Amino acid sequence: MNELAIGDAAPEFDLESDGGGRVSLEALKGSPVVVYFYPKDNTPGCTKEAIAFSELIAEFQKLGVTIIGLSPDSAKKHDNFVAKHNLTVRLGADTETKVAQAYGVWVEKSMYGKKYMGVERSTFLVDAEGKIAQIWRKVKVPGHAEAVLEAVSKL
Repeated sequence: MNELAIGDAAPEFDLESDGGGRVSLEALKGSPVVVYFYPKDNTPGCTKEAIAFSELIAEFQKLGVTIIGLSPDSAKKHDNFVAKHNLTVRLGADTETKVAQAYGVWVEKSMYGKKYMGVERSTFLVDAEGKIAQIWRKVKVPGHAEAVLEAVSKL
């Protein structure tokens, strides 16, 4: 599988989202989009990351940017996650991991000596033309949302 690079066209997706809607890259063309992949709803790092992006949503919106979080969880799980933490980011349900695979973030992981497939926490900044403007891989949550906001402000 090829790893995506800056300047590549961002792989399209159309997924079920929280709130009973759908979220697609095509529908958002013409303005920048932050697509962040995270492993699982209601886990410590994923919750902190979603809250951090939610707290900065007004700043992103001022810049005309949409934020979409994607994980293998179902839309129903996303609804619970959003309600529990008052999240304001859109969450897409990549239940078959096709989008994670297209973005190269569905990887072999290891925990307690066991190998398994999972999402590598990663963020992609997609410009208004649908091209990848910036990539963050193996994201560490503290300060990440702020770093993404700073990158967006330079688009």
